[in-house]
Amino acid sequence: MSNSQTQRSWFARHKVLTAAGAVVVVVAIGAAMGGGGDEGTTPEAKSSAPATSGGKSSDAGSKAPESKAPEKKAVTIDGDGDFEVGSDVKPGLYRSTGNEDAMCYWERAKDAKGELDSILANDNVTGTAYVEIKKSDKFFKSTGCETWEAVDAKAAGSPQSTLKGGGGMFKVGVDVAPGTYKSTGNKDAECYWERSKDAGHGMDAILANDNVTGTAIVKITAKDGYFKSVGCGDWTKTS
Repeated sequence: MSNSQTQRSWFARHKVLTAAGAVVVVVAIGAAMGGGGDEGTTPEAKSSAPATSGGKSSDAGSKAPESKAPEKKAVTIDGDGDFEVGSDVKPGLYRSTGNEDAMCYWERAKDAKGELDSILANDNVTGTAYVEIKKSDKFFKSTGCETWEAVDAKAAGSPQSTLKGGGGMFKVGVDVAPGTYKSTGNKDAECYWERSKDAGHGMDAILANDNVTGTAIVKITAKDGYFKSVGCGDWTKTS
């Protein structure tokens, strides 16, 4: 075999090696040429951020974390204390739940004299109480009650067709569905029920009420604001 044939056969078997060798040669030549430049040339600054596939910066396509709106804190009133309307408490509808044995007493007052004539409305509560504190009120007093929480007067609810006889106040359309209700087994006129048009608790708010012995039947209408039950047997909707 001639020298030319031997050389071609060697290159045919070593194509990859030959290409790699060519790259080494180019790099070596480039290095030699670069050595001839000015020594004072400042090297170009390079970004330290790692590249992602596709040649884009790692920040590309990333989304800033979404900011969450702070949770709205419930507006509350302590179960014990005297509060000045406008500075200590805001006017509005408030609810207190879980009160036992009529140990909760609240009062709306027109001044701080503490006299009987100062009282606009008051009540001793078992179960749940709703109270509307008005802009014209001057003070709100609460003793032995569970915490009062502001509620949206227009909020929807899940009206029930059975009610605890000692549950206190129920908001019509929210806590109790309109209809006719019956309570049985009441003794010694200890059952008191009341239909009212609002939670102001003034005498003019009462639509109808009664103290019952035996069976009580009451029709709660869709126009009623609240139904109150104290000391009664449980109520069941009959129609």
